[in-house]
Amino acid sequence: MARKIDRLSTTLIKILKAHGLEGRLSEYRIFGRWEKSVGRVIARHAQPQAVRGKKLTLIVDSPAWMQQLSLLKPEIIEKVNRSLGREEIQDIMLKLGEVASVEKPSDDMLVRASLDTDEREQVEHVARGISDPDIRESFRHLLEKDLLSRKRERKA
Repeated sequence: MARKIDRLSTTLIKILKAHGLEGRLSEYRIFGRWEKSVGRVIARHAQPQAVRGKKLTLIVDSPAWMQQLSLLKPEIIEKVNRSLGREEIQDIMLKLGEVASVEKPSDDMLVRASLDTDEREQVEHVARGISDPDIRESFRHLLEKDLLSRKRERKA
């Protein structure tokens, strides 16, 4: 069984490299696990914005929560790294901004609706080769978000 997992992870890394997405994988994993990692209370007031190297940038909704989270940085780093299964994050930078409500539905449907038929078919074609349904769905989501991000960059 471990040998199959090794081959799957190797294949997944090759696919990510081929599509220029390898560096964004950690970012997507942190975003996807944020509320489970830190809990609902923190997730209501702070959300991940970016990962650069080993630094996680969080958007925080108020100065009071920035102060609170600055004191909790070591615990947040520990929780995020535990969720990822390795020491991925070493530092956190806090930025004041608007935090989307945790109660909002997932943006998966909005992302898919924003992609044209060819783009959705391209994502399906690439993801089809992954047999594990959970990994396939996560990878599909990662590709969709990346395509949408690139689409927005082209328009800007």
